[in-house]
Amino acid sequence: MKPRSPAKRIVLYNHKGGVGKTTLTVNIAAALANAGKRILLVDADPQCNITSYLVNADVVNKWLDESDSEKGMTIWSAIKPFTEGTGEIRIVKPVERRSKIFLIPGDIKLSEFEQELHDIWADVIKRRVRGFKGSSVISDLVNEISIKSNIDYIFYDVGPNIGPLNRAVLLDCDYFIVPAACDLFSTRALSTLGHSLSAWIREWEIITQLAPDNTQLLPGRPKFLGYILQRFRVYGGAIAEGYSYYATQLEKAIQADIVSVLRRVDKTLAHASPSANKLGQVKDFGKLATVAQDKGIEFSAVTNPGMAAQRAEAKAEFDAIAKRIIERTLVEDDFL
Repeated sequence: MKPRSPAKRIVLYNHKGGVGKTTLTVNIAAALANAGKRILLVDADPQCNITSYLVNADVVNKWLDESDSEKGMTIWSAIKPFTEGTGEIRIVKPVERRSKIFLIPGDIKLSEFEQELHDIWADVIKRRVRGFKGSSVISDLVNEISIKSNIDYIFYDVGPNIGPLNRAVLLDCDYFIVPAACDLFSTRALSTLGHSLSAWIREWEIITQLAPDNTQLLPGRPKFLGYILQRFRVYGGAIAEGYSYYATQLEKAIQADIVSVLRRVDKTLAHASPSANKLGQVKDFGKLATVAQDKGIEFSAVTNPGMAAQRAEAKAEFDAIAKRIIERTLVEDDFL
C-alpha cells in the first residue's frame, strides 16, 4: 500500500448551494499560505468554481479544450486513463496560483466520472478490486501531487450535493468544515448533511472490514472541524437583528444535527462543546467580495481605494480562522 501524504485533507461542505464555499476556501487558503503553509486546492466540482475564480476564463477554456489530449492538465486529464480503462492515473502538474498555493484545475468532464462512481460503488460493495481502486482514484492523485509538492494542507472544492463524487471526497478527508449562511434554508439543510455523513461513515466501516487484504482504502473518518457563520450584516458591532436569530438557530442545529449525530458513531468525530465547534464568522463584505471575485484574489489582496478598513477586517477574521485550523489539526486527540 502506498504511504498517505502527511498533508491534512479538508473540505468545506454543505449540500445547500449559495453558502460561499469557494470564496471561503480561497480566503482560508490565502491566510494559511500567509502563515507559511503550502496549500493544494483540488477542484472536484464539475462546475469548476474554484478554477473559474482563480484563473482567467480564456485560460480555463483552453485547459478544458485540451483536457482529453496529452497536454491535458485538469483533474479529468489525470483520472481519464483509469476511467476509460486504458491505464493508471496520470500525474498532472499543479498550477501555482501564488506563493505557496497550488491548484489542480477542475473539469466539466468530471461529471462523467461521477456517473461511473455509481457502478464503482456497487463493485466496492461486491468486494471487487476495481471498485476500491476507482473509489480512491482522486485520493491517489492528490496523494502523489501533495507528496511531490511538499503540501501541508489540501482543500477540496466540491459541488452542493450528496452525490457519489462528494461521498468519495468526504471519505478521503481528515476534516470537514461547514459554511452556514444566516437563513432558514441553511438551518434546515444541516439535518440531511449530518445524517448523510453518518451513513457514509458507517457504511464505509463495514466495507473496510470486508475488503480484501492489501487493498488501498479511503480512511473514511472525516472529523467535524467546525462551522463558519456568514452572510450576515453587522450593526453597532454585533450581528444585526434578524440575522442573530438564525445565528442562534444554526448553532443549535449544528449541535443536534451534526455533532450529536457524528458522536453517536464515534466520539472522536466531533467536539462536544458548542464553543469549540465555531471556527469563525465572516460578515457580508459586499463590494469588497465582488471586487475580489472579479480579480480572482482573496479579500486581503484587494487594493482599491476606500476599502482599506474592510480589507483589514477581512484579513483579521481569516487569519484567526487559519490559526484555529492549524491549532486544531495539530492535535489528533483534540476531539475527545
